[in-house]
Amino acid sequence: MFGYVLILPYICQTLIELSMQIDNILQFLNELKINNNREWFAENKKWYDQVKAEFEQMCKELILEISKFDEEIKHVEVKDCIFRIYRDTRFSHDKTPYKTHFGIYIASAGGRKSPRGGYYFHLDPAGCFAGVGVWSPEPAMLKALRQSVFDNIDELNEIRNNPEFSQYFGKFFEEDKLKTVPQGFPKDFPEAELLKLKHYLVDFSFNEAQLKSENFIKFVADVFRCGYPLNRFLNYTVDEINS
Repeated sequence: MFGYVLILPYICQTLIELSMQIDNILQFLNELKINNNREWFAENKKWYDQVKAEFEQMCKELILEISKFDEEIKHVEVKDCIFRIYRDTRFSHDKTPYKTHFGIYIASAGGRKSPRGGYYFHLDPAGCFAGVGVWSPEPAMLKALRQSVFDNIDELNEIRNNPEFSQYFGKFFEEDKLKTVPQGFPKDFPEAELLKLKHYLVDFSFNEAQLKSENFIKFVADVFRCGYPLNRFLNYTVDEINS
């Protein structure tokens, strides 16, 4: 009992620090959105270094939590997963030099560069969310994933209709979706809309109360845990194509 009395203040302090870190990160990103230029960034480089370190620490804890249900994540390093804040403006009409969010894609076999289904965490004043699945696969991989969906639709529907999964995730992400069923697949397929997708990704948006919750990182990990069966389904095909 005495041990719990000693530990409790530490736990409370840690939870308070996490909430303050999230507030600090979002405040920085808000200011960056208003002052998206190299002069302001240089003047606030120490603040950026601080929030970057805070975000990396959150992500280390998140990787640890994910590895409890997905063993393939155990040896994934934050540095391989986190996205740079610097934008590549060479081929963009938007010449602002910095992203105004922090993002990390946690996946084995390459982290953010991995073709495997993984876990994306997005921290942004405009909206924070978690994503599970495969984003923008190469054409050959996309074709294989569509074929897997077609061949194994009962298995995929079982995953989608599972109460744990559906409490967080609804429709697949539909950006860039085709208007017609791709060539080679029957147009009367009952789940034809799934074959039109270009990303096999689902996401869940966090509200402010969830962001402020005492166990936010564990909550994010639980969202990912419920999406884990989708990654297993997708990665069977991804690994088969890449073997």
